[in-house]
Amino acid sequence: MTRAWDPRIEEMPVESLKKLQYTLLKTLVYRLYSFSPFYHRRMEEWGVHPDDIRSLDDIRKLPFMYKKDLRDNYPDKLFLASQEDLVRYHVSSGTTGKPTVVGYTERDLENWTVSLARALVSCGLGRGDVIQVSYGYGLFTGGLGLHYGAERIGATVLPMSVGNTERQIELMQDLGATAIACTPSYLLHIGEVAEKMGVSIRDDTRLRTGILGAEPWSENMRQRIQNWLGIKAYDIYGTSELSGPMFCECSEQKGFHVWGDLAYVEILDPKTQEPLPPGERGEMVITMLQKEALPLVRYRIGDISALDESVCPCGRTHPRVQRITGRVDDMLIIRGINVFPSQIEYALMTIPEVGQHFQIIVDRKGALDDMLVQVEVSPEAFSDKITDLMAIRKKVEHKLRNILNVGVNVELVEPGSLPRFEGKAKRVIDRRKI
Repeated sequence: MTRAWDPRIEEMPVESLKKLQYTLLKTLVYRLYSFSPFYHRRMEEWGVHPDDIRSLDDIRKLPFMYKKDLRDNYPDKLFLASQEDLVRYHVSSGTTGKPTVVGYTERDLENWTVSLARALVSCGLGRGDVIQVSYGYGLFTGGLGLHYGAERIGATVLPMSVGNTERQIELMQDLGATAIACTPSYLLHIGEVAEKMGVSIRDDTRLRTGILGAEPWSENMRQRIQNWLGIKAYDIYGTSELSGPMFCECSEQKGFHVWGDLAYVEILDPKTQEPLPPGERGEMVITMLQKEALPLVRYRIGDISALDESVCPCGRTHPRVQRITGRVDDMLIIRGINVFPSQIEYALMTIPEVGQHFQIIVDRKGALDDMLVQVEVSPEAFSDKITDLMAIRKKVEHKLRNILNVGVNVELVEPGSLPRFEGKAKRVIDRRKI
C-alpha cells in the first residue's frame, strides 16, 4: 500500500465521501443559480431549481455544459470571481475556434496543487526525488501544474519544459532525475535521441518513474515504454478547463483516482445521455465541486472511459476512471465503422517488428473512405536483411482488420521517418475535411 498525502481525505469511508459530495454540490448549485446569469438561465430552461437537488443522484436533473459554452462566452463571461480575486490565467490552444480562457483564484490554485500532491505521492514520489518537468510552461497548464505539485511534496524540480532534447538528457544524467513528467510521445523521442547520443535511459540515468499524459496512449504503449526504458509509467489526466492535470494512477496502475472532494464523475451513454454502470465505457462528464473562478457543472468533456467505484488495493476510496480510449469527437467513421486512433495504437504495440510511431491518413476515393496507416518498422527488423517486409505488412493489416472490423491499407516506413512531436502527438490527418 502506497502512503497517502492526506489519509483523512484519501481514505475517507465511501459513504462519508458521498455525503461530502452532496453538500458541496448543493452549495455549488445555489451559488451558480444566485450569481451566474449563464447557469441561472440554463437551469430555468431545463426547469430545475436548486431545491430540486435532494440527493447526489439528482445531479442528473442539472443541465450539461459544453466546450462551445466556454467559447461562446469568451474570454471571461462565465467567471464568478472578480478580477481582483483572480491570481492567474491559463489559455488552451484555439485550433478549432476561440481558445478557452481559465481563471484561477488563490484557492483554485491551492486545490490544484493539493490534487497533484496526492497524485504524485500515490505513485511513490516524494522528498528526495528529482522530478524533471518536460511539459510546456506558460499558457499550457501541464508544466506549472506539475511544478507546484512536485514542490509541495518536497521533491526537487527540474523545470525543463519541452524541446532542447539533448540538453534534457544531459541534465537528466547530471542532476540525477528520478522522475519525468511529459507526454508519452515525447518520452519515446527522448529515448530515441538518448540512444543516438550513446546514452541508455535504463542503464545510464536514475530515472524510474514517468508521469505521462496530455494525449491518449494504450496499455501496450505503457509496456513498451517500461520494458525499453526501465521505468514505471503512470497515466495522468486533466484539462485546462478542470484546472490542468489533476488525477493520476496510483502504484496499482489500474485507473486514475478522481478526488471526490474536488470532482464528481459520471459516465454516460453518448447517444441516450443515460448513466452507464461501472465498468461500461461511455462519455465522461465532470462536475467540479470546489472551483471558484470558473465553476463547471456536468461538463461534457468528450473523453471515452469507464468508472470503477471499488475501493482500490492502495487503500484510497476515491473512484477510479479507467484509461481514456479516445474522444467522442476524435472518432473516425470509416465505411460506417467507428474507429478510434487508440485502437490502432493498441494493435500496433502487440507487433514486435514495428516501432512506436505511426500516422493515420484518411482520404476519400470516389464515394468510399480510405484509411492508410503509416508505420515505422523497428530498427532491428529494418536492419535485418532476412526480414520479409511484405510479411510484416500483411501481419499488420491482418491485426488491424481483426481489431477494427474494417480493411486498412498499411505502409511500412523507415525508422525515424515519421514526424516527432515535443508536445502532443498529431496522429491523424483527415483529408476528407480539407
